[in-house]
Amino acid sequence: MQPSSLAAPFLSEQDLNALRRAKHQLESPALTMKLASIVGAPLEKLLSRVPAFANAKITDATELALRKCLSIALRTLGRRDASSLIAPDRPSNLLHKLAVATTGAAGGAFGLLALPVELPVTTTLMFRSICDVARSEGEDLSSLEAQLQCLTVLGMGGTSSEDDDAELGYFFMRGALAQAVSKASSEITTKGFSTHGSAALLRLLNAIAARFSVQVSEQIAAKSIPAIGAVLGATVNTVFMDHFQQVAHGHFTVRRLERQYGQAAIEAVYRTLDIALDG
Repeated sequence: MQPSSLAAPFLSEQDLNALRRAKHQLESPALTMKLASIVGAPLEKLLSRVPAFANAKITDATELALRKCLSIALRTLGRRDASSLIAPDRPSNLLHKLAVATTGAAGGAFGLLALPVELPVTTTLMFRSICDVARSEGEDLSSLEAQLQCLTVLGMGGTSSEDDDAELGYFFMRGALAQAVSKASSEITTKGFSTHGSAALLRLLNAIAARFSVQVSEQIAAKSIPAIGAVLGATVNTVFMDHFQQVAHGHFTVRRLERQYGQAAIEAVYRTLDIALDG
C-alpha cells in the first residue's frame, strides 16, 4: 500500500489503517449489488415488480420505524453504563444479525403483509446494533448528539430521490444530514425532550426517511420473488443488517479519529486513500 504523504506526519500506522478500513466500509458496493448477488437477479427488475400500493406501505412503515428508534433514543438519554467507562467492548454484531434473521424469516413467509410489523422491529434491532458499534468506538451514548448520529446512520446507507445520479461520497452524505442534526440537537437542548414532535426533529426524520426508504424498497424487492420462503427472507435481512453495521463501523471510526486529529485533517487524508487496495 502507498498511503499519501499527507497522512504520514500525524496519523499512526494503526490509525491510518483504521481510516482506510472505514473508507472501504463506507464506500464499498451498494446494498443494491449485495442483495442482487443473494437473490440472483437484477434488483432493478425486481423493483419494477413491487406493487404500486406497496410504496405507501413502505413509506408508512419506514416513518413508524424511525419514530420508534427516536423514541428509544430520547428515553435512554442521560443514562450511562458504568462498564463502558472502563473500556469499550466489541459490538455484538452477530447477535443482532441472528435477531433480524428471525424477523426476516417471518417476512419471507408472509411477504408484504408482514411489513408493518416486521420493519419497525428490524429497524429497532438495527438501531440498537448501530448504537452498540458507536459505543465500541468511544461515543458517549448518554449524549443527544451521539444518539442522533446513530439515527443518521440509517440515512447514510443510500441516496434519496433528491440526489442526482453522481456517485455520492461519505462526506457528501454526512454533510446532507449535518444541518438537520445540528438544528434538532439545538432545539431539544434548548426546549427539552417534549419537542420530539417539533419541526426540527420532523425535518431530520424526513431527511433520514427519504434515504432509508430507498434501502427498504430494495429489501422488499429482494423479498418479492415468488415463494421466497423463510430461509431467503432471513438471508436478505442479514445482508440488510450487515450493510448498516458496516456503515456504522466506518462512520464512528471516522468520528473517533476526528476527535483525536481534527475533522479537517481526517477528511483530507480520507480523500487521498485508495480503498481498491484493500480488495
